[in-house]
Amino acid sequence: MLPNIKLDDIVRLRKPHPCGNYEWKVVRLGADIGLECLKCGRRVLLPRRTLARRLKAILPKPTQE
Repeated sequence: MLPNIKLDDIVRLRKPHPCGNYEWKVVRLGADIGLECLKCGRRVLLPRRTLARRLKAILPKPTQE
């Protein structure tokens, strides 16, 4: 089961994107989860079940000062 994920959360996946980055921003919620790579900006849609398998951590949101 997928943990509680909200829009604009930053998630770390188990395998890197071809650009070398592990961290993604959640941009869409629904049956599929939309993710945007934080390094190259590529967007992908993953089914919830696939994301639950690939998810390593949900990172804390950066605080804006």
